[in-house]
Amino acid sequence: MPRTAVAVFSLLALAAPLAAQAAEVPRPFAARDLWVMDRISDPQPDPQGSRIAFSVRVTDFASNGSKYDLWLVNADGSGLRRLTSDPKRDTDPRWAPDGKSLYFLSTRSGSSQIWRLALDGGEPSQVSDLPLDISSLKVSPDGSRLAFSLEVFPDCADLACTKKRMDEADGAQATGKVYDRLFVRHWDTWGDGRRNHLFVMPASGGAAIDLSKALDADVPSKPFGGTEEFNFTPDGKAVVFSARISGKTEAWSTNFDLYRVPVDGSAAPQNLTASNLAWDTQPNFSPDGKTLAYMAMVRPAFEADRFHIHLRDLATGADKELAAAWDRTPNELVWSKDGKTIYASATDLGRGPLFAVDVATGKTRKLTSEGSVHSPALAGDRIVFGRDTFRSPVELFTVKADGSGLTQITHWNQAKLAAVQMTEPEQFSFVGAHGDTVYGWVSKPVGWVEGQKAPIAFLIHGGPQGSFEDNFHYRWNPQVYAGAGYATVMIDFH
Repeated sequence: MPRTAVAVFSLLALAAPLAAQAAEVPRPFAARDLWVMDRISDPQPDPQGSRIAFSVRVTDFASNGSKYDLWLVNADGSGLRRLTSDPKRDTDPRWAPDGKSLYFLSTRSGSSQIWRLALDGGEPSQVSDLPLDISSLKVSPDGSRLAFSLEVFPDCADLACTKKRMDEADGAQATGKVYDRLFVRHWDTWGDGRRNHLFVMPASGGAAIDLSKALDADVPSKPFGGTEEFNFTPDGKAVVFSARISGKTEAWSTNFDLYRVPVDGSAAPQNLTASNLAWDTQPNFSPDGKTLAYMAMVRPAFEADRFHIHLRDLATGADKELAAAWDRTPNELVWSKDGKTIYASATDLGRGPLFAVDVATGKTRKLTSEGSVHSPALAGDRIVFGRDTFRSPVELFTVKADGSGLTQITHWNQAKLAAVQMTEPEQFSFVGAHGDTVYGWVSKPVGWVEGQKAPIAFLIHGGPQGSFEDNFHYRWNPQVYAGAGYATVMIDFH
């Protein structure tokens, strides 16, 4: 081989690993990376607490959409496996009480229906075949019934009537609407007269019974309500749900009440919290079935009020507030197996840790510190939850009941995070109006050097009861600005 050729070959051989190293240098985080990251949600432990089913959303840029599938992982983080891979959307995994199968929602039949997957193998089978899309799935304690919601026209006698009206509206040439009450539009959806109604049907399939037909209300509430707003009673004979019946004052009312209705629809819903004119929601029964825990506000028509935990003795009707001195608003309520503790995440000075509340004394303990906790649930002798931070989308974690042994059991976006450069937001505080301590976060640009000047993006959140938390937000994410050379300032106004 000529000397020139040898030299060229040697240079190419040397350049190859250097090029590979250069290609591995993380690039600044960009807006597209928000969509590149896969989104984990809805962790559901099996009845034994040994396996966790969850949903994963993956952005499909080619189809300008997203793919949703179900996955399973052991509670110790081992045995990760995919449960569904249909091109259609599979979400909302819900365990049968025997732990041998999962119910879930899927659009693989052309609309959102309930399907069942046996964990010992085989293809999923369709359970429901209704003319309308199903959402907000829940399984009764004995596994005999399924509860869910459908959007229906309240004056329709059956589901076929609602479907016919929707088809006629889709085929109509005129699109104008007449509104004689609010809401005209709520969040991102124009009102068309339909309501979310709560239905129950046999788990083996069959006729669906409308449990909230008599109410001028949405169950679950729109636009953000879900399965947290209703629960089967421990004996499975009734459902307790939250609903707002306010007529033409609905747009400014917060008077949600808890209602109890038999699952066979043999009686009208009974209002359990009529005396409170503010918000009552998230009914959760103690393991022994004797106590109903729920969340309640105290200021009518004030959405930014905080929620208080209430406990109701189901035998006597006696109602008391738990942890009255705890100045936090819980996001959800989860009973411990022995009924002595309630677990809840709550916004806490720019973070969203998990707390344990002692049912006897009302004393609270913080079980986690970093990031923001979502969807906690019991998994055997541990608690499983999703947690995200400024530097990572949601991953699944478990922790012991005393707050020890925090363990990450999924590492879903690890490779994608390694490919991008991020900033590390820093929390700060100052004295604001009336001498109050005001908290905020500041983020410096990626690659920022001490002494450099940088443009500042001042981010403002909604609320006012909201907060800038240590989480991976898909609307206010400082990493997008940091990657573009901006510093960000985020203040929790008060």
